[in-house]
Order: sequence, then C-alpha cells, then structure tokens
Amino acid sequence: MRRRQKGMTLIGMLFVLGLAGVILYAGIRIAPLYLNYMKVARSLNATAEEAKGENPDPANIRHLLSRHWQIESIDTVDEKDVEVTKDEDGVQLHIAYDDSAPYIANVSLLVHFDKTVKVQ
Repeated sequence: MRRRQKGMTLIGMLFVLGLAGVILYAGIRIAPLYLNYMKVARSLNATAEEAKGENPDPANIRHLLSRHWQIESIDTVDEKDVEVTKDEDGVQLHIAYDDSAPYIANVSLLVHFDKTVKVQ
C-alpha cells in the first residue's frame, strides 16, 4: 500500500513564495514613507520640547519648527502644513498628510499620517 504523502507540493510552495514576495516588495516600497514620517514626528516632538514654558508663542514655535525641518531635511511635507493652535490647555501642533509610493505599473500605495503633539 502507498503511504499518504505529507507536505507542500511545488505549486503550493511557489504560490506561498509569490505571495510572500508581493508583501515583501510592498514593505520595501512603504519603508521610506515611514522613515520620513518618523523624521516629521521627531521634529514635532523636539519643537514641543524646546517650546516648553508658561506661555509658548505660536510664532516662536513656527520658527523652531522650521529650524528642525531644515536639520532633518524633510521634503515630503512643508512645515507650513503644521497647524499650530492655541487653546485653554496650551498649544498643540498637528499635522495630517497623505504620502504615496509607486508599487507595480499604475498601482500606488497610499499611506495616511496623522500626528498631534501638545506643548506642555
């Protein structure tokens, strides 16, 4: 009698490797977008840290933010896109933007980023 074979066939293995390759390629294409977002988030956090005080001025915060933008060399989004709002709790820095990366042919990967930092 023939024993039952166990394991994956060659066609099944090719299918799994193809799927893993498509996912890996998407990760490679999206990685620079997240690295740029980390630069933006680091700049917002550093600006909020420097602007600590009893009464932070939004104009001063914008100046600090533009300095950090130049230091980090952020080119995907402009520092003018950061909303600096002052309310009864203090000053908040908020940015929301979309970034895309080409994937295959005319298909692109779109990622939405949203970050809010409160100046204490």
